[in-house]
Amino acid sequence: DRGIVGFGLSNDERRGMARDFDRAFAIARDGGLLSAPHGGELAGPASVRDCLDDLEAHRIGHGVRAADDPRLMKRLADRGVTCEVCPASNVALGVYDKLEDVPLRTLFDAGVPMALGADDPLLFGSRLAAQYEIARQHHDFTDAELAELARQSVRGSAAPGDVKEKLLSDVDAWLTAPVG
Repeated sequence: DRGIVGFGLSNDERRGMARDFDRAFAIARDGGLLSAPHGGELAGPASVRDCLDDLEAHRIGHGVRAADDPRLMKRLADRGVTCEVCPASNVALGVYDKLEDVPLRTLFDAGVPMALGADDPLLFGSRLAAQYEIARQHHDFTDAELAELARQSVRGSAAPGDVKEKLLSDVDAWLTAPVG
């Protein structure tokens, strides 16, 4: 009731395991907070599984490496766990060589909810709108698909219901607005 809605973890998965924080995440979940650990960027699909199995993630910071495992993508899709995919930082960190290699289309087509993110705009020099441009220019996302990405981000958030409704309405208005 003080504005805190989620509990996250940001880490270099190669240097520590998200599962080491399972007790802290259990306390946060018991307190009604959204579980949003970091995984599946630098250490691969196993770290996404750890976030699902050990931390009962609602959202996963990155999670992009789940695309390496079709069964894991199905689990994410079936549970509606949103992955916060950050294409520009994935390339900057060497997770993928080029923007076309980031598996946005693979995750989207598998039904994995995504929230495009800029990760750390000061460090990586890329803002949120640029991530949508990456989806359009490098992965051929249509306006309808970009709108669905925005909806997935809203649905996967911890925002109050009335705020979600307003944001979803705004996305729909953008999609139906005349061009120009």
